Amino acid sequence: MSGEPGGRGGRPRGADAPGGVRTLERGLSVLWALATLQEAPLSQVARAAGLSASTTSRLLETLRQQGFVDWDEGSGLFRVGLRAFQVGAAFNAAQALVTAAAPAMRALVAELGESANLAVLRPHGAGLEAAYVHQVEGPQLVRMFTQPGASAPLHASGVGKVLLGTRPDDELHAVLSAAALTPFTPHTLTTPEAVLAAVRRVRDEGFALDDQERELGVRCVAVPVRGADGLVAAALSVSAPTSRFTPGDVPRFLTAAQAAAQRISARLGPAGAP
Repeated sequence: MSGEPGGRGGRPRGADAPGGVRTLERGLSVLWALATLQEAPLSQVARAAGLSASTTSRLLETLRQQGFVDWDEGSGLFRVGLRAFQVGAAFNAAQALVTAAAPAMRALVAELGESANLAVLRPHGAGLEAAYVHQVEGPQLVRMFTQPGASAPLHASGVGKVLLGTRPDDELHAVLSAAALTPFTPHTLTTPEAVLAAVRRVRDEGFALDDQERELGVRCVAVPVRGADGLVAAALSVSAPTSRFTPGDVPRFLTAAQAAAQRISARLGPAGAP
């Protein structure tokens, strides 16, 4: 959907929307109006959002309680709060990661002829999940396709096990014990103990192998991508049908993926790369 929230180019505000969704749309309209105004009194925010003063007041108070809006009692002016800036900073960080990774991923795909994926760890309910943020598809007619924004099961994916390795064991055991470790194939690890053992191997060896754990006939190798602080910022993977990615191919795929990850890390470093 194009256009600003609630503005031209998008769906009319609240049309065919349940009450909760309509309230969310209105709240986002208020926040967008405030971001445009920078700071303003209630009446001006209401006019900019196209809402009544009473509705705008309720929405602003909810946003204030959640840290998305600040209110100065002396002047009576509202402005965007710290939490909204944190959301924007997270978006900028994700964009910077994709920008840094894209050239190395294209070169990796050109070298191996198979699809490359980039994933990050993000909260999901009370737990965690691996989320794909970028993919470069391979040229093969039969290839692995992943929609950016889609999630990968932590226990049954190479990127998931790499990202799990960034968390302490006690946290991992709690997360895995509360998660549904779905048995996608006969090769899937389905107990917290088995997944933890695999994650420890990933930490020791520096890579993860998904050997038909999510889908029969598909193999994947994943490696960590480190940010400027030296910590793991993402996981980079290459996936292919087992007919084109045999056990004997693992060293070649791994070497290429590690070289690409190092190039991405260099671009994320303090000096950056051109």
